[in-house]
Amino acid sequence: MVKILATGESAKTKRVFSVLAGIVRPVMNGLMGKTWKGFENLPQGGYIVCPNHLTEIDPLVVGHAIYSNGRLPRWLAKESLFKPPVLGWVMRASGQVPVSRNSASAGESLKQAQKVLDAGGVIVIYPEGTLTRDPNLWPMIGRTGAARLALQTGAPVVPMAHWGDQELLPRYSKKVYLFPRKHVTVSVGPPVDLDDLRGGPRTRTVLQEATDRIMDAITGLQAELRQEEPPAKRWDPSEHGQAQTGRSFEKPDN
Repeated sequence: MVKILATGESAKTKRVFSVLAGIVRPVMNGLMGKTWKGFENLPQGGYIVCPNHLTEIDPLVVGHAIYSNGRLPRWLAKESLFKPPVLGWVMRASGQVPVSRNSASAGESLKQAQKVLDAGGVIVIYPEGTLTRDPNLWPMIGRTGAARLALQTGAPVVPMAHWGDQELLPRYSKKVYLFPRKHVTVSVGPPVDLDDLRGGPRTRTVLQEATDRIMDAITGLQAELRQEEPPAKRWDPSEHGQAQTGRSFEKPDN
């Protein structure tokens, strides 16, 4: 039984998460071993978690890790996930935040996310915006949404990296590789220092600097997990003729 820390969550939301966790956590524990590292870095109250994005299964890994450490995670999730009847009900009942990639409603999503943070909740944002396009699965360039929310709300940004779940379900694969049993490690770093960027105008330059610091922290954590040196320059899909979103992005370099 996981003890959920008091964060102003409603009894209904806790019940929904408890049911979901009762289904998902045993499955995840059966599919792979796990190691949680650095979770003492998680602050009290509301905060933003920024993980790397390797595989379509890693939201379950990230959610499993956060829930197992006593908090209820909310994602900024693409709007289409709220449309199927069953999945849409689950997303709404658990308080997930819909976001449209291509419309002005993105601003409304940040307002909803701020309400979660103000109530002491946890928001998960993948700053890459989609699964990494880097051929070696390093974090690629980030988008500024997480930085914007952090500077707007004052909420701490906690970097997170995970490694191993891509062996269970490779990026964009339709096949799960069950054997041999896989192991995933999830590592949390201390909050990213953005203090000198708070309080002033949120210019494009400021947002980009904050985003770069967040991505540097995530990349550093992943480098520790992999015991490898990351590339000197983060992968930029636009420099390789790749679409920013969608599954069909593999194209030869220009």
